[in-house]
Amino acid sequence: MSGERQKKGLWLDPRAKLFLILICVLASMFAPSLAYQFALVVLIAILGTFFGKWKYVIKAVCFYAVICVLTVWIMAEMTGTLRTMFIAFLGLFHKVYACGMLAGIVLSTTKVNEFLSAMNRVHAPKKLVIPLAVMLRYIPTIQEDWRYIKDAMRMRDVSPSLGGFLSHPGMTVECIYVPLMMTASKAADELSIASVTRGIENPNPRTCLVQIKCGIADWMIMAVAVAFLIFELCVRGGVIG
Repeated sequence: MSGERQKKGLWLDPRAKLFLILICVLASMFAPSLAYQFALVVLIAILGTFFGKWKYVIKAVCFYAVICVLTVWIMAEMTGTLRTMFIAFLGLFHKVYACGMLAGIVLSTTKVNEFLSAMNRVHAPKKLVIPLAVMLRYIPTIQEDWRYIKDAMRMRDVSPSLGGFLSHPGMTVECIYVPLMMTASKAADELSIASVTRGIENPNPRTCLVQIKCGIADWMIMAVAVAFLIFELCVRGGVIG
């Protein structure tokens, strides 16, 4: 099991991942400036690299860098109502982006059985655990179905891109988005039934082949996250100039 973890990269306790998401939300909320938002994204990118998600990380950082450059240009060059509209939208985008980026890494690196075992350790209520467990499996399933639908539609010369939607809106909705919505609804029902069949509502303690515990890596990464949040709060409060 340890050899498998080494091949896949860093492994963290699911409880540590949830803690990191909480700290990320707070750090993004209290970021003093755009530079701190970008620093937060870079820290998440480093974490994603340790997880072996370097392709995802490169795309996410490059996209965010473009948005940051666009934001700086809008603040410097635009005026009036249009500037206010863009700043309001981009301000919300910057607050959410880091959290979404980290959530994407967590979803792709957390197995349902590990998550359930970790939640059982902290005695989390079933009403909270069951929806989250289904969501962990639901999102990758929809992503897989989305890839299949895109591949099938390309054979019919129907593009799922924005340009394809603008040029052939009716065909795009009929051939791509309607099947996706039907697949999403069906997948939700199937995953819920499968979870109940596998005993997700069983009140007895769960067992897991993977040893769930917080190791040195968990504590070090959580410490770095907390230190970054404290640093932001100190800068925001004027303690650090």
